[in-house]
Amino acid sequence: PQGVLCASGHRCCPQGSRCSADGESCITPSAPRAVPCPDGQSECPDDATCCVTATGTWGCCPMPQASCCADKVHCCPHATTCDLAHGRCLSPAGDTPLATKFPAWKRQPSPAVALRQVLCPDGHSACPDGATCCQLSSSQYGCCPLQNAVCCSDGQHCCPQGTVCDLERSTCTSAQPLPALPRVGDVRCDDETSCPDGNTCCRLSSGAWGCCPLEDAVCCPDHVHCCPQGYTCNPEGGSCLQEGGGRLPWLQKTPALARGGDVRCDEETSCPDGNTCCRLSLGTWGCCP
Repeated sequence: PQGVLCASGHRCCPQGSRCSADGESCITPSAPRAVPCPDGQSECPDDATCCVTATGTWGCCPMPQASCCADKVHCCPHATTCDLAHGRCLSPAGDTPLATKFPAWKRQPSPAVALRQVLCPDGHSACPDGATCCQLSSSQYGCCPLQNAVCCSDGQHCCPQGTVCDLERSTCTSAQPLPALPRVGDVRCDDETSCPDGNTCCRLSSGAWGCCPLEDAVCCPDHVHCCPQGYTCNPEGGSCLQEGGGRLPWLQKTPALARGGDVRCDEETSCPDGNTCCRLSLGTWGCCP
């Protein structure tokens, strides 16, 4: 709606932008500078810092180069430490109150967006880049705003890639059957291998599964090391880096265990092969690796 027609008469651009000289892209006024977050999709204002929130999404701390607190709710100024017990930010120069994060927003597309289109099977209809052509009940083509989408048989709806249309319930359901739950104290990598409880399955350089001794860990691209959740792998320094300046030594993975050779604790619970059943303080069974 209210588009801008380019000089060639064959292309157009959204309201508020202008056509480039070659007519191949739309140029929008430069947006205010922002700080991109590590997920590549979220960003914060130029004078803020990206911090992970309790829900796993990215939030913004309203100060530059801030320290993200472990509770994933608060943050502190640069070069200070979080004292969550007393709700303060500690530094030699004096204490300040904890600051609260606000949600980050999705990054806007780059100023020049190429005018690519997806040509539909009829040869003359087209959909925007990133969409999928789906045949309507009228035999014409419509555009599903998802890439590589599944077109539903009713000619009206569509679903994300890897799902199937459930027209009776008007939902998109996973095309893959839900995997069976692993045994107690067992993180399942595939049908044949598993890792101890509290570990994360990561591929080794051989292609086999390995175990990182951290829950929800980040598997490093060297296929040898891993880092805690919320950190990124730093191959040059052999460490794990956190947004805000935190640094930890990275951990080395161990080979995963073959399933089927579990150690039985009692009639209902078991531990992975190579572990020992030990009682926890609650009286239930735990697994010593």
